[in-house]
Amino acid sequence: MTFKTPDLCDQFEAEIGKSLRVVTPMFKTYGGRTTFSGQIATLKLFEDNSLVRTAFAEEGKGKVLVIDGGGSLRCALVGDQLAILAAKNGWEGVVVYGCIRDSGDINGIDIGVRALDTHPQKSIKKNVGDRDIAVSFGGVTFNPGEWIYVDEDGVLVSSKALI
Repeated sequence: MTFKTPDLCDQFEAEIGKSLRVVTPMFKTYGGRTTFSGQIATLKLFEDNSLVRTAFAEEGKGKVLVIDGGGSLRCALVGDQLAILAAKNGWEGVVVYGCIRDSGDINGIDIGVRALDTHPQKSIKKNVGDRDIAVSFGGVTFNPGEWIYVDEDGVLVSSKALI
């Protein structure tokens, strides 16, 4: 299924700011997929990626994990091993409001990744965080079960499937 976020904005122009929201540009592109979409699953955590591993260990076909890492630039929340696990379990992609590491390796994995930046240090692991709750960053609230569309031009969130 192919799409372009500018075309979706044009097609659903009347819905922008209502059921269709445009995320503030802030993310860098990583991973083997430049375009990806799916139903949103969410995590809210801070410098602890324990729940990321738990989520990626589950079936992810048709899903995108949205991680609200508080915008921290002090450690990475996703590395190559987690990206491999996610791809193995069918996840379409991940959007990280925080950092990743092993970006060169992640670029060769068949998964879409957006993150604020890279950081070589791993996170702590204390199993602290929340799952499947509304998270907000980039001027948008991401609700579990909604839809996300990501390509080279941006990130869109919709309360209904657009394609």
